[in-house]
Amino acid sequence: MNLRKKYIRFILPSIASMWAFSLYTMVDGIFVARGVGETALAAVNLSMPFTSFVFMLGVLLATGTSTLISIALGKGDLEHARNLFNQNLAVTGVCSLVVSALVLLFRRQVALFLGATPDTLAYVEEYVGTIALFALFFTISYNLEVQVKANGAPQVSTLGVLSCGLMNVALDALFVLVFHWGVWSAALATGLAQVTSTLVFLVYFLTHRDRLRFSRFHPQLNLYRRIVPLGLSEGLGEMSNGLVVFFFNRTILQVIGEQALPTYTVISYVNTLVLMTMTGTAQGMQPLISFSLGANKRYECHKLLKYGLVSVALFGAVSFSLAQAGAPLLVSAFLEADSAIFPYTVKALRMYACSFLVMGFNVVFAGFLTAMNRPAPAFAISFGRSLVLLVSSLAVMSYFFGDQGLWYATLVSECVCLVLASGCGIHYFRRQCRQ
Repeated sequence: MNLRKKYIRFILPSIASMWAFSLYTMVDGIFVARGVGETALAAVNLSMPFTSFVFMLGVLLATGTSTLISIALGKGDLEHARNLFNQNLAVTGVCSLVVSALVLLFRRQVALFLGATPDTLAYVEEYVGTIALFALFFTISYNLEVQVKANGAPQVSTLGVLSCGLMNVALDALFVLVFHWGVWSAALATGLAQVTSTLVFLVYFLTHRDRLRFSRFHPQLNLYRRIVPLGLSEGLGEMSNGLVVFFFNRTILQVIGEQALPTYTVISYVNTLVLMTMTGTAQGMQPLISFSLGANKRYECHKLLKYGLVSVALFGAVSFSLAQAGAPLLVSAFLEADSAIFPYTVKALRMYACSFLVMGFNVVFAGFLTAMNRPAPAFAISFGRSLVLLVSSLAVMSYFFGDQGLWYATLVSECVCLVLASGCGIHYFRRQCRQ
């Protein structure tokens, strides 16, 4: 199988997995908006940064470990790969249980930190508390999904994520629309869906024991000095959506007011779908890049980067075009056409969609550097786009241009980050030429 076919074989299941995740989170919002109301929809959006944090924990540990596992497999060191696999499952489990305990103990404080208002506080507490109960399954499921791809079975990751998405949709409809259990039941549906995908991956590893398998491990905790830096880029990339939501919510409350929270809720769901496409491309190509690096085929690594950049350029252009033409249809899935904020939300979505043209380049190049075992520049790109540049852009753009500047802030931060990524790329390839 040639390299291009391998690339397609790996990224398509990865993108499908990310789409499934994005779509079932969007369905959460649709069911809550239709079954409970706009205030509840805003509460779910306020809770999203916490859900992203839980996923980030899984991504942080899974991505770094997957990079080392893929390099070990490329070198033929099966014993080391298996030890890394099992050790990381144990560490991830302990970390997620600690997070669950802390959040359940300080649920109200967490809700207030997320920006809950008097109208949304009870809803946010319910949602966050329920998600916290299932944190273990969120992190373990993601770890197993990533390692399935490292094990050479990307189609199984798609099966697991799709089963998760379908279960979430079915339970959302049952709990929210039929039983009328409210906001917390949407979180319950999401948690039980994660249990479903975890079981799918467990069955796979219990029945496919030729490479990675469950077994005892010899603790090598010193390896987390490499794993954590390697995972920071992808972890922050996963967390970036949550951070974006958090800082946008804070800025919206200051610049526009609480009535605009549902507007950004709709935009964040659409943005998640686009961002996950870019992330799926980056994550799908990473095992191939790390394997080629371990096999000392650096030219293949660079070809894979080219394929990734071309892919996200096309994805970005299509996403932008669809958002411009289909904004009213997208908004109508969440808000009634006669809602007071419907026209404003359509306008805001079209402005925000300009960022879709740029973000993919930053995500893919950061993923490439992670897979090449270069965590420092990867971290700089991800940290820049998800926190430093975004916060700065939000503050400056909203100050000078008000609410319109707010919706263009992501475009500005992604463009500045692209300059940073380009500089890192030039430095990397100059070093390669000298070598």
